[in-house]
Amino acid sequence: MDASRSCSATLRDIADASLRGEPPPRATALELLRAPDTELRELLLQAFRVREARFGRRVKVSVLQNARSGLCPEDCHYCSQSSVSTADIPRYRLLSEQALVDGARHAVASGARRYCMVTSGRGPSDPDVARLASATRRIKREFPDVEICVSLGLMSEEKARELKAAGVGWVNHNLNTSERFHPQICTTHTFADRVRTVRNVKAAGLSTCCGGIIGMGESDDDVVDLAFALRDLEVDSLPVNFLHPIDGTPLEGVGFLDPLRALKALCLFRFTNPHAEIRAAGGRERNLGEWQALALYPANSIFVRGYLTTPGQSAEAARRMIEEMGFEVEPPPRRSGAVDSMEASAASR
Repeated sequence: MDASRSCSATLRDIADASLRGEPPPRATALELLRAPDTELRELLLQAFRVREARFGRRVKVSVLQNARSGLCPEDCHYCSQSSVSTADIPRYRLLSEQALVDGARHAVASGARRYCMVTSGRGPSDPDVARLASATRRIKREFPDVEICVSLGLMSEEKARELKAAGVGWVNHNLNTSERFHPQICTTHTFADRVRTVRNVKAAGLSTCCGGIIGMGESDDDVVDLAFALRDLEVDSLPVNFLHPIDGTPLEGVGFLDPLRALKALCLFRFTNPHAEIRAAGGRERNLGEWQALALYPANSIFVRGYLTTPGQSAEAARRMIEEMGFEVEPPPRRSGAVDSMEASAASR
């Protein structure tokens, strides 16, 4: 921070500007990532001011469903499901429609507001989209208010429109890192390919879920570039993942992040993207450890029950953490009365 001014005054100015919709200058954004650890308390408090103005004290809980595991031709170096991974993980094709619907029921029972169906692969086939759309219609009939997100790889606007018509509200497709660093973690598709998918999703009228991964060996400049690229795309939901090195992947030897750096990164994304939902996502538990409750100051959402091929915090433990920090869980969707009536009628026959 500027040595001529107090830390608290400088950070208040950054928060005030963010509340007006003005991001910090790039040089200041870099300083936030490099702030002394002694400034973390004030950094979190000011990030919380921005978070509270948009989202109050509520925390949205999301659950991931690994709808197709492994069998992916892409070479993303961080991913246990990629073509270059030898990780010992389950490998299966797209789950049945019934399994996808059952997954939504389990997610809602866990307190989740958002249910995210994720498939490995370069992009969805027409039959994949048809099955996911049919499952979504059934889920929405049962839980009209549940938020449905899908993460299916590279996608055309046409496929995105088909999913929207079925009731999908969000499509996830992360940029992952900066355009400069992207070739170091993936060569089978480009950064521009990812941006194109996000724009296709927006053109189809869907909300965007788009973030990145911190801790893959990128520089501070790469993290800042990612934050501003997401701002330029005006993403609606922004998952911040922290690398969980998995044996059998090219990044297996990368160490875990300093938890204080992870928290500073979350604050940076909050200041640069004040209107976006920010989700403390994959790797939260392993990288933040005992500090993870503090992620709720800049972030307003978390995942529970794991991250596709790695374990995560249980729904019960997450709820306890949220409440002990003075936050409240956003209520899960209620079951449709029409579905309850149909089941009661069937039971009486």
